[in-house]
This record gives sequence, structure tokens and C-alpha cells, in this order.
Amino acid sequence: MNLLFPPFSPLRSLSPNSNFPPNSSLLSSSYNPSFLPHFRRCRCSRALSEPEGLNGAVDSFTKYSGYLFENGESEAESLGEYDHLRIASIYRRRPFLILRRLLQIGTTLGRWFALRYLDNMLGRSDQMFKIRAAELRSILVELGPAFIKIAQAVSARPDVIPPAYLDELSLLQDRIAPFSTELAFSTIEEELGLPIYTFFSDISPEPIAAASLGQVYQARLRRSGKVVAVKVQRPGVQAAISLDIFIMRSLAGYIRKAAKFNTDLQAVVDEWASSLFREMDYNAEARNGLRFRELYGKLQDVFIPEMYLDLTSRHVLIMEWVEGKKLAEVKDLHLVEVGVYCSLTQLLDYGFYHADPHPGNLLRTFDGQLAYLDFGMMGEFRQELREAFIEACLHLVNQDFDALAKDFVTLGLLPPTAQKSEVTKALTGVFQNAVSKGVRNISFGDLSGNLGRTMYKFKFQIPSYFSLVIRSLAVLEGLAIANNPNYKVLSSSYPWIARKVLTDSSPQLRSTLQALLYKDGTFRIDRLESLLTESLRSRSEESLAKRELKEQDSSVVSKQLLSFTLSERGEFVRDVLLEEFTKGLEALGIATFDSVASSLPFTNSFTTVFQMDEEYIRNLRNFRRLLQLLSGLERNEDPNVAVREAIVDATQKDQKTSYRELSYIFNELSSIQDPLLLISAVLELPPEMQLQFFNLPADIAGRLASRIVARTIR
Repeated sequence: MNLLFPPFSPLRSLSPNSNFPPNSSLLSSSYNPSFLPHFRRCRCSRALSEPEGLNGAVDSFTKYSGYLFENGESEAESLGEYDHLRIASIYRRRPFLILRRLLQIGTTLGRWFALRYLDNMLGRSDQMFKIRAAELRSILVELGPAFIKIAQAVSARPDVIPPAYLDELSLLQDRIAPFSTELAFSTIEEELGLPIYTFFSDISPEPIAAASLGQVYQARLRRSGKVVAVKVQRPGVQAAISLDIFIMRSLAGYIRKAAKFNTDLQAVVDEWASSLFREMDYNAEARNGLRFRELYGKLQDVFIPEMYLDLTSRHVLIMEWVEGKKLAEVKDLHLVEVGVYCSLTQLLDYGFYHADPHPGNLLRTFDGQLAYLDFGMMGEFRQELREAFIEACLHLVNQDFDALAKDFVTLGLLPPTAQKSEVTKALTGVFQNAVSKGVRNISFGDLSGNLGRTMYKFKFQIPSYFSLVIRSLAVLEGLAIANNPNYKVLSSSYPWIARKVLTDSSPQLRSTLQALLYKDGTFRIDRLESLLTESLRSRSEESLAKRELKEQDSSVVSKQLLSFTLSERGEFVRDVLLEEFTKGLEALGIATFDSVASSLPFTNSFTTVFQMDEEYIRNLRNFRRLLQLLSGLERNEDPNVAVREAIVDATQKDQKTSYRELSYIFNELSSIQDPLLLISAVLELPPEMQLQFFNLPADIAGRLASRIVARTIR
């Protein structure tokens, strides 16, 4: 629910002598304590008999779908958590209620689709486009919260929804007709157990915003004077949602059987329904908000409002007031980057993520921060699944489809019994062309290619937990596309993933990185180079604070690379670099000796001991690439071409190969920036990093001596 409010919202004073007469200004004259208990006794029936708001208008949900919670339906309303068996037992005893709901859904949506079809037949689709969009929004409001929730998710995708529909569906985020304020105030007193003036010295006489599950009032706490938002749940909402979920779950079972889907559609509905039930528990939402604030509230340019847990109940939530504008309305690219960074931190660092980041829940505050609101729908991403997700992204980008097939099994997308070799072949056919464009150009549209047929053939399934993860990423991508039509979520996410896998101390990710960089004992420098390059492209919290959105020159890249490799987080990568650098120095020495000795007489006995072979030629070429990488020089050659050339040269065992590499290396050494610049960059580092740097020569010398001794013994 959007808690974005104008700063001039009027507040009315409350006192023990305040009165709330029906159908008039709710904050006036003397207070009559006998008036409010009447609402407590008749909560649901009151919504039907007197559903008017302050202006006397009946809200559409109550008018057209009020029968869903007529006569109390207290059993469904009293459910503390989602339980599909209990819901089924409740509504199977009410077949006529189910039939009435099915008829309502079928006739309202059926009529709308019929009119759209008629518009197409009569050639008036363009003229009626906006009208039909407004009609669809009205239908969704009439049908209630479950349908509104689905529409809210769709409204976050400007790349797939026409603008007219997008404008109308976006109104569902916070501009739904409110229910009676009298009933809202009585709910507050019923839930908190005391008269309303006990808690608030002022409160707005009308709701400031109304959404699918409830509506919000602005108030001032009596005890502290702070301005807060008071969210009150819409009466009957849980009963209505319970029936709609029962219908959706039943239809999902029939559809899966009829279409022979591999995915357990009922489990997907259950996952969504569970999150929706948690969202209707405002106590749980307040706890989620506190945890979210603790984990992410200190991130640069991120604001999480304070929750008042002691003043919150199951149907009433009190939280800090937030003022600003919707992020989708201000076109702030910097805050979009902040949102991407924060979302990736949620998903892949801690696993506790906001599963409903639609535009109404993301605001730009007046001081330029990104504010998160509405913590009812949250998700948990377990560590083993987070690591498998990271590994899948790495294997996809590096076209390691055999490992990708194993990742899909770990993630639950494939059954363990799937034939890995056949899956690998199919995934290669689906993804290879898309991935060959480069990570910065990959879109989900490219990846979807022939995936549908592949999923059906190999019994792919969508785990229930994965639906919320995909929804969160899809909403985030939709928000970014509104600011930048060329935005690609994988392009923005992969640098973060690269940095994560290079710095994380998890044994699983370390093992993955080792397997990624080495194949049959051969170092694949192109992969390390790609990971390091992409990781430096990621937006750290510090770079976001400085708003560094421009491309960085080679000197800055060199400093960043130096700082990373000397840090504690870069220990694993530093060890890899030192080992490969030592191998390169050894190969350089042997190549130099081989080159000099071949031109001198009587040196055949020495050259047989120190002779270039396939491994040394490969190490020599890697050494040249390391020099380019560490000096921050731009490479014009295709890395894949370079690797192929190295393999060809090695198999030919041509002595000219080592000579050519020597000339390349000495050319690289002469092109390296002034060593004084390197020393100045080192002196800017913290003392512990400086010490680490000046210890490197001794470390390399020790490694090199060990290799030479081992070589001599062999």
C-alpha cells in the first residue's frame, strides 16, 4: 500500500469529548462512548448496512462483492494463517456461494472480453481503448483484493502492458474507493482496546489512501507528537480472498491435469496465498518491517520507516509517516540503481526480500532517498538456493551448460532423474545464441527462445518458492524499464553476482569459482578477466553514494583492482593471481633462456632441460594477459580468439610461438604506466594493504623457487 501523502493533509484534534456521529464529519463535538461499541458488535454486517464513506458513496467492493462476507462468514475471517484444507472445508459446505462467485467472475470478465472482441470486429479498438481500460479497472475493484493483487503485479511491467491499461491499473495501487471511516475508527478501537483519543491527539477525518487490503489515515501520536500512518484493514477482505483462493486452487488442479503441466500449479497458488495471508496479518507486517529496517536501513540512500509494534494489532498497523513521490513518477535513475543494489542485497546476501516492490511501494523522499513501504508480502531465499542461483547465473553467462543442468536440479527446476546429457544438449540449443551476444545484451526475451518446449520435454517445474523470487525480479525490471527502455536485469545483476562470487567466503561458492577458473588443471584466464571486469562495473554502496555513473578510466580501474586484491575479501583471488603470475614468470624465464641458448653453440644439453612445452606456452600467454589486466590496459582482441590461438600454437609446438609471446610481453612491460603512479596508488591504501603489497615480491619469489626446484628434480 502506498503511504505517499501530501504534506498539507489536515488533521483534526481528538479529545475525550470528541464525538463520531454517523454520516457526518467524524471528528466533531462531544464524545459518546456508547456509540462505538455498537460498531464492535456488528463489524461485518455494518459494512453491508452502512458501507458509505464520508461522501455517502458505497465502495464498489462492498456493493458488488459484499455477499462474500455477509452473515459474518466469521470462520474464514478468523483464520490465523493460510490453510487450504480448512478453507476447502468451509466453502465446500457453501456450494451456492461458490456458484454465485463463479457466475459473478464469469459474467463480469466475460462481458468485458466480449466487448473487446466486438471492438476488434467493428474496427473501433483504438477509439475504445481507454474506455475498456477504465472498465477493466472497475471490474477488478468490484471483484476484490485477490484480483487487484494480480493486477498490481502486472501494472509494474510497462514493457508488456499498453500505456492506457498501465495508467488505469496503476490506480489500483492506492486509489481504490475507501470503506466507511466510522467503521475504520471503530475497528481501531476494537483492535487496540481503548478509545481512539487515547492514542492520537490528531487524525485525518478521511483516509489519505486506500488500496486492496486496507486504507490509511494520517495521525499524530499523543505520547510523542510524531506524525504516523494508521493502516486499517478492509472488513471482510480475508473471507473474500479465501473463497477466491479456493476457486483458483481448484481450477489450477484441473488445468494441470488437463494440460499435463509438470509444475505443481496448486503449490504455486499455495505459495502466493500464504504470502497474501501473511500480508493480512499486520502484526507480522510490523515485525517484517522491523527486520527489514535492521538489515537494510543503513544502506546508502535507502529509507525504511519505523514500526510501532506496541500499537499494532492483526488489523491495525501504526508506522512512521513517509512523504515523497512515487519512484515511477520522478524518473530518478540513481535511485533505480539504488533499488537494484538493495534488491540484490536482499535476495543474495541475506535472503529476506521484499516480494511486492510495485511502484506504489517505492517512493522518492523529499531528501532524495529510496523509501520502501508495505512489508506484508516478504520472501525467504535459503542460503543453499541463493548459492545455486548465483552458480546458475555464472554457468549460464560462461556457457557451461552441463553445470547449468545440475544447478537446475539443485534449484528444484528439474527432477533428479532427468538425463543430464540430454538436458545439457537442449539447454545449449536454447541459450547459446542468446548468451553469445554478451552478458550486457542478454534479455529474458532472448533466453525464453525455445525454452517452453524444452521445459515440457524434460519435466521442468516451477518450485513454489521460485514464483515469488521471479515476481520480485520482474517487478524490479519493470520499474527500471519505465526509466530506461533498454534496461536488462541480468546485465545489471551480473556485475553484482561476479563481485559476490569473487569475495564470498562460502565453501560452496569458492568451489564453484575454482571449477569455473580451472578445467582439467588448466587456468582459464578469460573467465577470471571477465569476472573481475564485471565486478568492477558493479555499483557498490560507496559508488552509489558518490553517484559515479560514468565509465571509469584505466587508472581508476587499476586502483580498484589493486584495492580489491589486497583486501581480505580478495584473498582467494589474490592467491590465484599470485600462483598464475608465478607460473608466468617461470615460463618467461624458460622462454628467455630458450631464446638465448638456441642462438649459442654447445647449449643443446641445457635446452633439453629447459624446453618450452604446451603448458609453458599457455602460461606465457596467460602471463601477458595478466599484465594487461593488472595494468588496466584495454584489450582490442577477442579473448576467445586469443585462447584458440594459444591452443593452436601449443599443439604446433612452434618455437616461434614463444618468441612472439616474448616480444608481446616486453611490449606490454614497456607500455605499463609510470611505476610512480602505482606506488602513489599503493600509498593511498590503508596501512594493512600497503604491507600486503610490499610482501608480494617475497611471496612470489618463494613460489617461484619452489617451482624451479620441483622442475629441476623432475
